[in-house]
Amino acid sequence: MSEGIVREILRGTDLAIFGYFVALNSSYLVLMVMAGLEFARHLRRVPFAGADDMFRSPLTLPVSVIVPAHNEGASIVAAVQAMTALRYPRYEVVVVDDGSSDDTFEQLRAHFDLVEVPRVVPSEVPYRSQVLSVHVARANPQTLTVVRKTNGGKADALNVGINLARHPLVCMVDADSVLDPDALLSVAKPFGDDPLRVAACGGVVRIANGCRVVGGRVVDVRMPRQWLVRVQVVEYLRAFLMGRTGWSRLGGLVVISGAFGVFRRDLVVAVGGLDPETIGEDAELVVRLHHHLRETRRHDYRVIFVAEPVSWSEAPASLRVLGRQRRRWHRGIAEILGKHRRMILNPRYGRIGLLALPYYVLFELLAPFVELAAVVLLPLGLWIGAVDVGFAWRFVLVAYGYGLLVSLVSLFIEEVSFHRYPRWSDMARGVAAAVLENFGYRQILAVWQIAGVLGAVRGRQAVWGAMQRQGFGGDVDSPEMVGAGRG
Repeated sequence: MSEGIVREILRGTDLAIFGYFVALNSSYLVLMVMAGLEFARHLRRVPFAGADDMFRSPLTLPVSVIVPAHNEGASIVAAVQAMTALRYPRYEVVVVDDGSSDDTFEQLRAHFDLVEVPRVVPSEVPYRSQVLSVHVARANPQTLTVVRKTNGGKADALNVGINLARHPLVCMVDADSVLDPDALLSVAKPFGDDPLRVAACGGVVRIANGCRVVGGRVVDVRMPRQWLVRVQVVEYLRAFLMGRTGWSRLGGLVVISGAFGVFRRDLVVAVGGLDPETIGEDAELVVRLHHHLRETRRHDYRVIFVAEPVSWSEAPASLRVLGRQRRRWHRGIAEILGKHRRMILNPRYGRIGLLALPYYVLFELLAPFVELAAVVLLPLGLWIGAVDVGFAWRFVLVAYGYGLLVSLVSLFIEEVSFHRYPRWSDMARGVAAAVLENFGYRQILAVWQIAGVLGAVRGRQAVWGAMQRQGFGGDVDSPEMVGAGRG
C-alpha cells in the first residue's frame, strides 16, 4: 500500500473521529437542555407538589426498601439509620447480608438489637443461594428485617429481598448510600400521581466523599479533598442528574441506578426479578421491563427520573478500585446491549428501540474505542502529514474544549437549580476538576472501559466486586450504563 493511500485513509479516519466527537458532545448538550427545561418545570411545581399531603394520606403506597450488603461494615449502620428514619408514612427496610466476611451483620445486630425469627422466604422470583437466617429489630420488627444468606451476588441478594418484600413498591438502595429525609417521599410520589402508568422511578445519586454525615444525615455538603473523586463528582452531575433527566423527558430512560430506584413489585416479579448472570443487573432490569411491557402491548407506561430526591454514595478514592468499578460498568453495557440486541432499531419497541438503545451502542459502548483511536491517530496523522496543525487544533477544541463546555454547563445548571454546594470554593474546585478530567483521566478511563467490553466478549465470569469503604462521617470516599458520562 502506497504512502499516499495510507495518508488518505488516515485523513479520512481523523475526519470521521472529528465528526463523532461533534455528534457526541452535541448529544450531551441536547440532553442537558432537556434537563434544564425539566428542572425549571420541577422548581415551579415544588410549592404545590403536595408532599405533606402525601405524607399524611392513608392512600400513599407503602414501600419496601431493599438493601443488598456485602462487606459493608464501615458504613452499614449509618446507611440503615438514615433509611429507618425516612419521612414516609409506611415502609419497611430489608437488609440482605450477602455472605459478608467482615462485621456487617455484627454491626447491625449490636446497633439495632436484632432477634432471629422463623420466617420462610418465598420464591416468587428465583434465587440460587441459601438463606441462613432472618432477623428483625426487637423494638420495631415491622420496620427492619435483616436476612443472612450465602454469597450469591448483588442480583441474587436483591431477589431474596424482593421475595421478602411485603409492599407493592420496592426501592433498591446500595448499602453504602445515605438518603435525604424526603428522598423516598419524592421518588414514590409519581406512583401516587399516576398509579396506572408509572412502572419505575429513579432518583439522583450524588457523591458523599467529603460531606459530613451525622446520625445518618448529610448535614454539610462539601467538594471532596481528592482530585480523583472531584472528577467523579462532575461525572455524576452529567450522568445522574443531567443525562438521565434529559432521557426521562424524552421518554427514553433505560437506566435507573441500583443505588436508588423504585419499582412496582408486581412488574419486577412478572419479569423474573434481576438477572444474576448480568453484571449490570439494575440497568438490565429496566431494559427488560421496557421489553416486557412492549411485548405485552402495554405501551402506555412510564419509566421516569426525578431530580430532587438524593441518595449519597461513596465513590472510589483510588485508581485500582475505580478501574475495577468502571470495567464492571462498561461490561454491563456490553452485556445488556448484547442480551437485548433484537430491540435495537426495532420499531416495535418505540423510542427505546429506535433512539435510546442505538444511542448507547454509538455513544456509550463505542466511545472509549474512539477516544483511544483519537489519541493514537491524530499525532500519527500530524507526523506523516495527513492532517495539518490547524485541523489538529480544531480537533482538540471539539473533542476536549466542547466536552469541557458540556461539563461546565452541567455545573452551572446544578448551581442555578439546586445549589447543593453552597461554597463558591467548592464550585471553583468543580470547574478545575472539569478541566483536569481531560488530561489523563478520560484516557485511562477508556482503557478500563475497553477492558470491560473485552471481558464481556470473552465470556469471563462476572463478579460483584468489592469496594473498600472508608465509612461516613468525615472525608469519605456503586454498575450501570452511565449515560452522558463522557465530557
